[in-house]
Amino acid sequence: MINFLHTYHPSSILVSFGPIDIHWYGLLIVWGIIFAIALTFKLASYYNIKKETIVDLAFWLIISGVIGARIYFIFLELPYYLKYPLDMFKPWQGGLAIHGAIIGGALALWLYARKYKLNFWLLASLIVPGLALAQAIGRWGNYFNQELFGYPTNLAWSVPIDLINRPFAYLSEQYFHPVFLYELLGNLLIFIILIIIHLIIIRKVTSYELRVTSYKLLVICYLICYSFLRFFLEFWRIDETPVIFNLRFPQLISLIIILISLIYLIYLFLSNKSAKFNP
Repeated sequence: MINFLHTYHPSSILVSFGPIDIHWYGLLIVWGIIFAIALTFKLASYYNIKKETIVDLAFWLIISGVIGARIYFIFLELPYYLKYPLDMFKPWQGGLAIHGAIIGGALALWLYARKYKLNFWLLASLIVPGLALAQAIGRWGNYFNQELFGYPTNLAWSVPIDLINRPFAYLSEQYFHPVFLYELLGNLLIFIILIIIHLIIIRKVTSYELRVTSYKLLVICYLICYSFLRFFLEFWRIDETPVIFNLRFPQLISLIIILISLIYLIYLFLSNKSAKFNP
């Protein structure tokens, strides 16, 4: 596997049918969505949530996630899109950001739960394991696109980047850190942690109050873990992004998410300090 990454030069196109190109990135995103929905079906069955509810919710989450991811990316590249405004409506040229997808999806989920009088935290806890898994699958698309790589390195697992995809400052370099792979592995670990938490809830938590608290803790776990992962991986990334207070913009957003999550975690602790876990 390491030797393959170090020597293989991937192509972004899987197959072409005349003028139509099927890209690896798009295919892997679809696979990620399918696996995420299948996993959510399985988890929902343990909580007596109907499949129809998950299908209906998935439709709105996909739409809001894509819109949120696109708007967020446009914001990051605002000078370019102010110069070429029509390119805002060309998502097939690339340009989606996971933080935007999370924000858009969370807003849609809140509206959906409120409309149908469902527990927001339960639904969110069912979704985040599949989200982490889908993120891991989708990161392979960055490999085929030759993007989301880091600084030059001679490590055995470094990946070759074609000249056309290298930043100007590193045209003389050939091998780079596979940051996409680091995030992929991190997301898989987060996925495993979230599944373990669900198994604990399903098997051992019987109190309704403790279950609701557990749903919240699971969602907070995802937010904190992914934000920590993203914050530290940004130190390796060399793609352009706005810098504020000497931090890359995704790092700043990650810190804000961590801070809000920790504040809410403290609130939960203080409001539930008298509750005890009875396995």
